[in-house]
Amino acid sequence: MEKRLLTKDAFAAALERLAAAKRVLGPVQDGDNVVFGPLEPGRQPALGYRNTRNAPKNALFPHTETLMRFTRTPKGVECAGQGDDPAETVVVVRPCDAQSFLLLDRVFDQPGCRDPYYVGHRERTTVVALACPQPPYAACFCTSVGGDPVPAAPAGVDVLATDLGGGGGEILAEFLTPKGEALLSFFEGQAADGQADARKAQAGEKARAGIRSQVPAREVLPILQKNFDHPFWAGLHGKCLACGTCTYICPTCHCFDISDEAKKDDGVRLRSWDSCMFPLFTKEASGHNPRSSQKERWRQRVMHKFRYIPENFDLVGCVGCGRCVLNCPVNLDIRKIVQDVAKI
Repeated sequence: MEKRLLTKDAFAAALERLAAAKRVLGPVQDGDNVVFGPLEPGRQPALGYRNTRNAPKNALFPHTETLMRFTRTPKGVECAGQGDDPAETVVVVRPCDAQSFLLLDRVFDQPGCRDPYYVGHRERTTVVALACPQPPYAACFCTSVGGDPVPAAPAGVDVLATDLGGGGGEILAEFLTPKGEALLSFFEGQAADGQADARKAQAGEKARAGIRSQVPAREVLPILQKNFDHPFWAGLHGKCLACGTCTYICPTCHCFDISDEAKKDDGVRLRSWDSCMFPLFTKEASGHNPRSSQKERWRQRVMHKFRYIPENFDLVGCVGCGRCVLNCPVNLDIRKIVQDVAKI
């Protein structure tokens, strides 16, 4: 495994060189916000950011994606598969968001049930993770859900960059996989030694100690298994607006809808994000809706992340990024909800 030390400016320059050669998605300034988006050639990455306002899941699971094109002909309907974006992509994300990709892998790439669109995006994507020596927000709780702000060698990450501080902001870049090593030509710097590893370890200890929010994410599983009909659920959703913000900005939420759009003889089949917070999401053609109120929908959200996904994949369905806590318009806090579940 190759390790290099370079300045923060040199690291930013390397990302700019990458953006000139490949499709690079990462933190970019957008008005007052830093969002996850395309790093266009000549545009500097926003490396002074905390975390992006939106999650990076659209790199692998686009907000709207064309699955198929079809044409009506005298002989019948002719169909052709159509991927929206076959480009090789580099994504620059925080460790919590890189962890979300592992969960999406379990959902979309199971033995005997592979989603070819997701798998194609995944195979063409190289993941560069930027460690968090300074926890981005007080709402972060990655250490409660199996994450680490400064991980040693995180699964699913091809290059791990850690800001070691210092006058110019020194970056330790670790090229962890063959995909990561394929980017070596874009990075300058000098070989890192054991001192750099020790500084990274110290930064990790400080970062983990700085994450104050603790959530009993694993501990609530047996409680949820026994309390599907508990009165607790009736009081949970009272102020929810059903706006779906929590699901759209969540890096692990993956509900979707499929629709056909046609004009004359030509049409496309589209897959678009959907939300379990919306009343129509589970409404059946008969008119029956098994989640007819926000009570059932909120119970599903909590059960999905902290019971069903752990039961099926041995992962918590939340990576502790804190986006839903920060952006809920009525201040519903998933941390408090899980803590309250633990008291049932």
